[in-house]
Amino acid sequence: MSSTSAETGLFELRLLCPQAQVEPISDALQALDALSVSVEDADAHTDAEQALFGEPGMPAPKDGWQRSWVLALFSTHALAQEASGLLQVQDFFDGCSAVGVTAIADQDWVRLTQSQFAPVEITPTFWIVPTWHETPAQAREVIRLDPGLAFGTGTHPTTRMCLAWLAKHSLPASMLDYGCGSGILAIAAAKFGVKDVVGVDIDPAAVEASLANALANQVTMRAGLPDLAQGNYPLVVANILSSPLKVLAPLLCALTTRPGRLVLSGILERQTEELQQAYAPWCQLQVIDLQDGWALMGADFQA
Repeated sequence: MSSTSAETGLFELRLLCPQAQVEPISDALQALDALSVSVEDADAHTDAEQALFGEPGMPAPKDGWQRSWVLALFSTHALAQEASGLLQVQDFFDGCSAVGVTAIADQDWVRLTQSQFAPVEITPTFWIVPTWHETPAQAREVIRLDPGLAFGTGTHPTTRMCLAWLAKHSLPASMLDYGCGSGILAIAAAKFGVKDVVGVDIDPAAVEASLANALANQVTMRAGLPDLAQGNYPLVVANILSSPLKVLAPLLCALTTRPGRLVLSGILERQTEELQQAYAPWCQLQVIDLQDGWALMGADFQA
């Protein structure tokens, strides 16, 4: 693809698309060397605005807005213009319109992104610190984890509540982190003295992220797909979402030793009764922490 302009920087191609065209247009823009593609509600802040609601982390009930802005960034003005011209002759462009190409002000994008993330205090002495930040003087235990590079970075209330619980309790010799994501909970457990930490996830990328993050934080854990979880564990932690937690109720309870402790997160406060009912055949779940509309729940299993 040739460039006919010496102009360089970042240039935004703005397209107005009906809902049905958003996905094919976005796919085509990626194929046309767009650096990024984003979608916004074209009717936002007007009487025609339609909000999309859904449980955090779950698909929204509606696929998209009636009309959307599709915004694509290109490295040169010529590439953006060429992409616009190529798209407008395609059948799937029907109903869409190209509004134009505008230059984006030059910024230090890495510095801008990093400035949005500060160290996260879990307890006065336990912090999650991005790699580009200095460690707070009062921190005694630190996990180094960069936002945006893994699943679960300590900034969400569900993760913060789990981390705070681990920091404040006497932990057993082994633990299972079911749905380990970035491995942040497993890493915290290892730092607080758990000798045998196992993390499992259905996503192979999460398994790789967990092992890499554990290595970077100088702790040892085992990580793999769910079939790695064999036997029983005196502590089982699962920070997922309410729907999979309900489905996993018999499995997570079976993986917990007697005596043992089960800790669950990723639950909206309004969903706590649903979880208690789902786990009632095996244990009595109790709310043990609340933060920003989210709940941390736990149950003790007796011998």
